Amino acid sequence: MRRAWKAICEMTKRLLWNEDGGDWPNRDHSRFVSAAGFQWHVQLMGAGPVVLLAHGLGASTHSWRRLAPMLARRFTVIGMDLPGHGFTDLPAARRMSMSGMAEALGDLLRELDADPAHAVGHSAGASLLVRMCLDERIAPKTLVSLNGALLPFGGVGQMFSPLAKLLFGAPFIPKLFARMGEDRRAIVNMLRSTGSAADDEGVELYARLFGNAGHVEGVLAMMANWDLRALQRDLPQLKTPLVMVTGGKDHTVPAEEAFRIRELARGSRVVCLRHLGHLAHEEAPRDVADLIIKLLDDPSAL
Repeated sequence: MRRAWKAICEMTKRLLWNEDGGDWPNRDHSRFVSAAGFQWHVQLMGAGPVVLLAHGLGASTHSWRRLAPMLARRFTVIGMDLPGHGFTDLPAARRMSMSGMAEALGDLLRELDADPAHAVGHSAGASLLVRMCLDERIAPKTLVSLNGALLPFGGVGQMFSPLAKLLFGAPFIPKLFARMGEDRRAIVNMLRSTGSAADDEGVELYARLFGNAGHVEGVLAMMANWDLRALQRDLPQLKTPLVMVTGGKDHTVPAEEAFRIRELARGSRVVCLRHLGHLAHEEAPRDVADLIIKLLDDPSAL
């Protein structure tokens, strides 16, 4: 059985949990759950009100490796590899749209019998959680966006999805990108370009992900099906209290975007961490964890 499963993973280019995940951060809290017609890699830890974590494009549960245990001292923390990312299966294309992914994640929460009291999303993960709130798939008391990518990327955004669709449709592209991902210097430069300083562990984990064609295929599939224009249109309908934590050194999502979003989402607030970049929760997990706990205890406290 194990040999057959390994053969399937090799055919589909997915990461192998018993090999690639042998030293995965917080591995003792990992489990695999079937929901929405495919298998998810999920991490659960702690006790108390449920906090749902959603990582950004190209990341995985490893992104929360230090922050999640800190939150788990006060909360039940649920994190997962998003569809097509890390150790979660790549589902059908319709599931890779923002609405499709929101529906699938809602199915996962029902399978886990989890009702998040709070939700925290990084970058594209924040836009996914906003979509879930708008679609009434979750109803958290507080939604925290960490450098959330909630708006289209200007002129670049107009070609973002079509270009990704073109790349996703070419079977050799994921393998080509994976070969590039094996170059440690390329990973270091990629992370540095976000405005954040990555430690050696972070570099190694991102290299492991982007060195895998299956993970790259999932990233391209998400890019090809993501629609931020529809989310921007619907933001005025958001009823969930939204706190946007933005890094002053973020080179991926400019801090000014948070103030544009504040004009669209009534009652939303902006908190700026001037010394941190796009991966703020990875470079300063203690600072970000303390801030999140304060916000979840009392969103108006800061």
